[in-house]
Amino acid sequence: MVSYARSSRQRLPPQPRRLPIIGNWFQTIDRRWLFSREYDAFDVLEDRASSSSGRPRLILANEILYGGFATSLPVMDHGEVWRRMRRAAQEAFTKVAVQRYHPILTKEATILVSALLTNPEGREQHIQRTAASAIMSISYDYPTLTSGHDKAVQDMDRHVHWVARASARTSPVEFFPWMIHIPKRFAKWKRESLKRAAERSEIFLRLFNRVKTDLVSVGVRPSFSATLIEHHDRYRLSEREMVFLAGQMYGAGFDTTSTTLMWWTLAMVAFPEVQCRAQAELGAVVGRARLPTFADAPRLPYVRAIIREVSRWRPALRLGLPHAAAEDEWYDGMFIPKGATCIANIWHCNHDRAVFSPKETNKEGHVSFGFGRRICVGKNLANDSLFIYTARVLWAANLGCARDENGKERPPDTSAFVDGGITSRPLPYDCIITPRFQEALSILVEERESFQD
Repeated sequence: MVSYARSSRQRLPPQPRRLPIIGNWFQTIDRRWLFSREYDAFDVLEDRASSSSGRPRLILANEILYGGFATSLPVMDHGEVWRRMRRAAQEAFTKVAVQRYHPILTKEATILVSALLTNPEGREQHIQRTAASAIMSISYDYPTLTSGHDKAVQDMDRHVHWVARASARTSPVEFFPWMIHIPKRFAKWKRESLKRAAERSEIFLRLFNRVKTDLVSVGVRPSFSATLIEHHDRYRLSEREMVFLAGQMYGAGFDTTSTTLMWWTLAMVAFPEVQCRAQAELGAVVGRARLPTFADAPRLPYVRAIIREVSRWRPALRLGLPHAAAEDEWYDGMFIPKGATCIANIWHCNHDRAVFSPKETNKEGHVSFGFGRRICVGKNLANDSLFIYTARVLWAANLGCARDENGKERPPDTSAFVDGGITSRPLPYDCIITPRFQEALSILVEERESFQD
């Protein structure tokens, strides 16, 4: 989907029919991923990344919520600050660098499966706690969460929800930019945004300063914030840039990981034959005397393939964050003017066999991590976390369909979803979670007792 900022006599790409005055506003809000899929996103956003890696103007998410201080890596336009921040994030989350966080992910995976077996009805809460606890530990060396009621996490969750809504570009101010000049006393949306901005700054700064204090009193322990502090001279980042960069990792890591894990759980219930095959692989490689570890990953190709398939089948973000053309471009005889907004339809790309079949241009088998220079910097961490979470759940537990009063299975609706702003989660459903074998419970207890904060 492409929208353009100025008229031209050149042939422009097709887009949803624009209504008078309001343009595509309502179409943008309702099921946007069902729009036209006539163009190849790889050609525009991957092969021509140098001219399509900008970001369009995001008034609510950047200019108001971030106070005009463009330090939100996902939404800021590319430039010198963006390059420095992205370099720091990329180096912190390479395939090798994320291995320092494997102990955190392993611990969280064990707590997750234990909670699922103890209290299956709280499945969504357990998944959310796991994702939140892991990313808080990785970002700030935060203690393991015992529940989702931690104040810092609740504060971050509110911020993530607000940013997601703002980044979805559904606010009228994105379509009528003159509204930004309305005094805040006459605009409730503006007052709320400014309030959220102040809250966000306080949250980010408090968590970051905690790491700075601990570096002096406790010493260095692995965290993204600690890495930024230790290497700030090398990355040439100001303290404010480091504070905002560390804070953004929570939103990027929590929402997408928890959403993908929820879809994975539904897939295991809806497709029991896939679950059985994965468990057979785990049985052959790991056995029943110990839990799976990261060292087992190379010998568990089917388990890893399920993660890739779920990421393709039900992407957390059905539409990618918008790109902006940095210069005039031509594609397939159509003119894309400088400043045009290009939105990748992740949903349709992932359901196009030319994309998800094995090919050199996309070894992931999906485009859920984005395109070009805007590809997700945390994809290695996401893949590693999803691997250990799902491997340990499948090793210890069976996930089955709930049954009605007559004993008939009630399979979940694999198409129903709940819109969460820029993410889409499964509609709540019931399922049964039981231990695969009796020894699994005692092994989990021993594993948890071995952990130390």
